[in-house]
Amino acid sequence: MFPKFFFPDASPLIGLLLSFSTFWAGFIARPVGGLVFGHVGDKFGRKPALVACLGMMAAATFLIGLLPTSATLGVLAPVLLVLLRFVQGIAVGGQWGGVVLLLTETAGPDKRGFAGTFGQAGVPLGVILGNVAFLVVGATVPPADFAAWGWRVPFLASALLFPVVLFIQLKVEDSPVFREIKERRAEAPAVAAPAPLREVLRTHWRTVLLGSGLMFASNAIFYVSIAGVLDYSTRELGLARNSVLVVTLLSSPLSVPVILLAGRWSDRHGRRPLIVVGAVGLILWAFPYFWLIDTASLGLIFVALAVGGVASSLVYGPVAAYLAELFEPHVRYSGASLAYQLASILVSGGTPFIMTALLVTTGSSASVSAFLLVMGVVTLASALGLRETHHRE
Repeated sequence: MFPKFFFPDASPLIGLLLSFSTFWAGFIARPVGGLVFGHVGDKFGRKPALVACLGMMAAATFLIGLLPTSATLGVLAPVLLVLLRFVQGIAVGGQWGGVVLLLTETAGPDKRGFAGTFGQAGVPLGVILGNVAFLVVGATVPPADFAAWGWRVPFLASALLFPVVLFIQLKVEDSPVFREIKERRAEAPAVAAPAPLREVLRTHWRTVLLGSGLMFASNAIFYVSIAGVLDYSTRELGLARNSVLVVTLLSSPLSVPVILLAGRWSDRHGRRPLIVVGAVGLILWAFPYFWLIDTASLGLIFVALAVGGVASSLVYGPVAAYLAELFEPHVRYSGASLAYQLASILVSGGTPFIMTALLVTTGSSASVSAFLLVMGVVTLASALGLRETHHRE
């Protein structure tokens, strides 16, 4: 819908690239959210940072559903769209650290990997909810009405997040680790760093960079699968949009149990072995992935997405606990958030744009497979460059 309503004067290809640019804008903002709310989370608590970010996310998403199009506001419409995407990016950039730290810092030493996966599982579950929302609206609203107002309904439904924000604010306690930090600060203010963000950037920059590299392969194949393949299969392969959405919807639930199992296995065998296995799997699957998609067979596209999702989940499941354990408690929110969200600006948001540009430039999906393979190598090298942490108190 975005090319039609927010970039109506552009050619179809340029309109698509501009739409993916608005997608990217949300990811460019994520490190900003990680920096700002990482500092808040380390200074004032995991819960206040999380509640603020969830509220921002709900409000920005709801407002996208109310946004006038270019026909009404002219050039101001896409400007406001990018601005709201930027607010979304700041919110999700800050909220990830709050979610995974509340989970991992509350769990015992032998359960942190599994506990962290309940935050990670929100990603495939979010894909499922997003696809279901658009499939339901598309199936129940006539095409003309879908173009007029139906596409707004899933965005407006984000108002349902506000009761969740209120519940966390009223019912959820901050993590025991942060409460202990708070007590120590009260007794001896010099115990904890007065500027956690500055300390992370000064003394933990290598860990931040390698921690970010852990996410490259998983993020790349994930956003190729949920955004790039939808455009490619409908525009280049001639498949129906709803059919591809259904295939994406059916493949996404497979990631949830794998994420949970990967986290549990990482509590027993270590974080690095699971990430290494997943990275090797993504490297080996990079070219078969597009060989199957290029067949234009919905069944084989499902296999491509499913196998890629399983390999990606082996990496993604243990990452929450792993990134948390790589940093000391008083700089943990800042360090883990910055590492995680740095991958967002470098890989996640740009992947659909890069995929489209590679396809246009080379005329072959092999170039995208080569991109996925390089991302897998970066993840593998990053995992091998970091220490194991799962027995760390």
